[in-house]
Amino acid sequence: MKNQSLSENLVYQRKLKGYTQEELSDKCTVAVRTIQRIEKGEVQPHLQTVKLLATGLEIDVDELLVLENPNEEVVERKWMLLIHGTPFFGLIFPLANVLVPLFIWVSKADDHKLYDEHGRAVVNFHATLNVLLIISLLMFFVLPGFNFIFTAAIFVFGIIVCLINISSALNKQTCKYPLSIPFLKNKTS
Repeated sequence: MKNQSLSENLVYQRKLKGYTQEELSDKCTVAVRTIQRIEKGEVQPHLQTVKLLATGLEIDVDELLVLENPNEEVVERKWMLLIHGTPFFGLIFPLANVLVPLFIWVSKADDHKLYDEHGRAVVNFHATLNVLLIISLLMFFVLPGFNFIFTAAIFVFGIIVCLINISSALNKQTCKYPLSIPFLKNKTS
């Protein structure tokens, strides 16, 4: 698709200037055969070739290349990292594992469906972990000693699941938080 856009733009700009392929070749020192192949979409030219063609046509490079916003994917990855990584603050500050992702989810849920789904999953999972931790701490009165093993298991399980989901969210844009109670439900349900 990018080859076709570049080829269409090159043909359009060349004809707009009234140049033949040979005249453009003389102006930009790119071989006629190369110009022909680019216009047919047969090749993806080097950036240097595109710069030469733009100079020959007396236009900016971005008038030949249709660039998607390269920062969009980077920004999306940063938000995914933030959504899935901020629960680790809960290891330092009580309830931060729910409150920080909840704040991010509330502020970003309407911006992108992906942020809504992932934010909801993270908040549900960590709220579930907090409920389990409270139960395990209350078990001290019923089964002293056993509650420490249960509490440690919850912490380790939470950390492992978080690390797996950070990787999955950044690489595949998916996440799976098992055993989550759906405190925050989909708007459609």
